[in-house]
Amino acid sequence: MAFRNVLLVTASILGEHGQSRALATHFKAQLGARDDIQLTERDVVALDLPHLDGAEMASWMTAPDERDAAQHELAARSDTLIEEVLAHDLIVLAVPLYNLGIPSQLKAWFDRVLRAGKTFKYTESGPVGLIEGKRALVLAARGGQYAGTEMDTQTGHVSSLLGLIGIRDIDWIYAEGLNMGEAVREQAMGEARQAVANYTVERL
Repeated sequence: MAFRNVLLVTASILGEHGQSRALATHFKAQLGARDDIQLTERDVVALDLPHLDGAEMASWMTAPDERDAAQHELAARSDTLIEEVLAHDLIVLAVPLYNLGIPSQLKAWFDRVLRAGKTFKYTESGPVGLIEGKRALVLAARGGQYAGTEMDTQTGHVSSLLGLIGIRDIDWIYAEGLNMGEAVREQAMGEARQAVANYTVERL
């Protein structure tokens, strides 16, 4: 069986108490003792990236041999995260919904991974992704029920972010209504856990 590398990115500010983290933990458990898969975990909340600013962006635009020490350190943030993405075949994002968007910590991660000239380029016909042959799975945990409605701003946003760098083979698993009562929460999480289990059997 072919060896596969999986990058599991979590973004819950509630840590182990978050429902998106629970889905990530369930995904990890489904891999069990499979020796054909190597899993790397990246908690972007613990990573504690600052908001992207002009100085960091300027470091990317400065040739490596012309950077000063501070610019080398700034550019290394993005370089390290891009290299991590490139080293994996499947990117799994466990994403809570905060105020109809993604956590700011995850946005800070995307801001370093989506980098012109490195993971995508601009052309006369628009941006073109430079990352090929990778897949993504998004585990989306939400307090309300938004999928398929105009209030689901997250699905399109995350799909566009991944698509910008060339990752368009994206699967979504939703656990919704998690703040709408215990019965709704238990049913939603149960269905999501089953979907995760099915995914690991059918797609990995």
